[in-house]
Amino acid sequence: MNEDFASLIKNDRESRRSQFFEGSFLEYLNLVKSQPELVMLAHERLYRLINEPGVQTIKCEDDPRLKRIYGNESIRKYRFFDGDFYGIDATIMEIVRYFHSAAMKGEESRQVLYLVGPVGSGKSSIMESLKRVLEQSPPVYVLKGCPMREEPLHLIPKHLRSQFEEALGVNIEGELCPVCRYRLVNEYRGEYENFPVTSSGFSIRSRKGIAVVPPVDPNNQDASVLVGSVDISKMDLYPEDDPRVLSLNGAFNAGNRGLVEFIEIFKNDVEYLHTILTATQEKSIPSPGKGSMIYFDGIILAHSNEAEWNKFKSDHTNEAILDRIVKVEVPYCLELDQEVKIYKKILKKSNYRAHIAPHTIEVASMFAIISRLNESNKVDMVSKMKVYNGEEIIQKDATQKIDIKELREEAGREGYKGISTRFIMKAIDNALSESEHDCINPIILLETLIKAVRNSDSGEEEKKKYLAYLQDHIKKEYHRILEKEVTKAFIYGYREQAETLFNNYLDHAEAYVNKVKLKDRNTGEELEPDEPFLESIEGQLGLTGSAARGFRHDVTAYMFSLLRSKKTIDYGCYEPLREAIEKKLTSSVRELSRIITRARVRDSEQNEKYNAMVEAMKENGYCDHCCNVVLKYAANNLWKD
Repeated sequence: MNEDFASLIKNDRESRRSQFFEGSFLEYLNLVKSQPELVMLAHERLYRLINEPGVQTIKCEDDPRLKRIYGNESIRKYRFFDGDFYGIDATIMEIVRYFHSAAMKGEESRQVLYLVGPVGSGKSSIMESLKRVLEQSPPVYVLKGCPMREEPLHLIPKHLRSQFEEALGVNIEGELCPVCRYRLVNEYRGEYENFPVTSSGFSIRSRKGIAVVPPVDPNNQDASVLVGSVDISKMDLYPEDDPRVLSLNGAFNAGNRGLVEFIEIFKNDVEYLHTILTATQEKSIPSPGKGSMIYFDGIILAHSNEAEWNKFKSDHTNEAILDRIVKVEVPYCLELDQEVKIYKKILKKSNYRAHIAPHTIEVASMFAIISRLNESNKVDMVSKMKVYNGEEIIQKDATQKIDIKELREEAGREGYKGISTRFIMKAIDNALSESEHDCINPIILLETLIKAVRNSDSGEEEKKKYLAYLQDHIKKEYHRILEKEVTKAFIYGYREQAETLFNNYLDHAEAYVNKVKLKDRNTGEELEPDEPFLESIEGQLGLTGSAARGFRHDVTAYMFSLLRSKKTIDYGCYEPLREAIEKKLTSSVRELSRIITRARVRDSEQNEKYNAMVEAMKENGYCDHCCNVVLKYAANNLWKD
């Protein structure tokens, strides 16, 4: 193992050594001639890094679920963001589109990328991922000792640039900073071919190509944080306009060739942000003191919450800055399946190892999603959540499927208010920390969420609304899910009865549809189709009258199609009929409760069925503890006399 570590370290060192470069400007020119892509501006570099892992274009029309959500649009999935971000595909595509336009030197290359959205929607995480990919990228070539880490081609005099551009196959943009201009004249006597060039990586901690600007106290704002300062200790040695007195260590200096991130940008005074105006439109920043403007090639990223954005844009005196901003909204996730993935991702990174019962994270995610939706006149909140998740929903007493476009048009702006991801994660963390059996389940988590809402800082009206969601919508939906799951496990022990009901239904439905009598299998007696029996099955789905008769025709036609295709026919082959049969079987409430509730005495047959049900539950992801808890809960809450 020690040898493995040694070889790992050795290989890494050799790899880094091979990437390191130090030589003269002439040597660098030969490198550029063979690899023109070395001369990239910041936006193009980041755009290439994002695309490097690969891009998958998904045609939504080929995927029924995606088609229900996005229609016939195409979605571009960037593998760079895989595993980190869920449910914000449209936002990510907009961000990458900005980088593409900027990489092509369009107008957006001179604009700030600004992310706005509610707390916990992923703005900071997106920024972190962009900074992280820069840190892991190959180094850039810089003038040795330059505080701006600038492109070495800036050394080429303007009157020669067109010739060099043609010879190298590149475009040269930018000017030498005051420090390097002074060094060129005084240290290298203007012989720029001898100016040393080296390679330099990106680092957040070392402020190399990546700079972060947190909100500054309005009473103590100083532009030196952005553009550096004059070193007072050198003022006695050099004139105030001498480049040697400059200390170019501001955020724009450090972020040159990379990016500068403004955290909660609009918490700063507007005057403090004026440097952004020239940094974007003119690609230059002021030097401290009385120095000249300095060329800046960097990506300016910013983010804040919506309240600060609305306050800032309402002031018409901020128009100059607003005109230089590309706003990308980062809403909360509104897809249930994707929201579940977010919490699973976060839990995977934690040290919690307790067992989490099936549907626990789903219940928390349902609460988060519903809290973010606007109420609809067309559909209840749970159904709306399912439609937004790409599920096909038909309202009762309606013949048409619910259209997601209509719901969105009715709702207007959604995903910018409601319960945050952090709120849900804190509730999950609390449930895990307080667990006595090293296991949590939906029942415990619901109680934890109710407690968290009551203790939150929300207004009384909002608390009342959220508690109603939990105690009404979420609990009822969990009961539906639990009933379905317990039913599945229950049917596991009643497979023979299910098949018998299925075969009987088929016999009587076929006879009814074909208007013939059927023979009793035991006595050979000819019988009329048993309509009360058929209705008892169809009634489980709420079908009556012409709808029930149509269902018989559908089932019969479907079974004939299976026969022609030589496919297996059993009670589970037609989903609606399977559901009806399972509901019919579980309608014997007392028997089911008697089997589930441990407090009552079970005979050997019931015990066998109970054990079979427990095994089926455990195969679905339950442990002994949570299986016992949810089965007792089901007996006490789902099938009361």
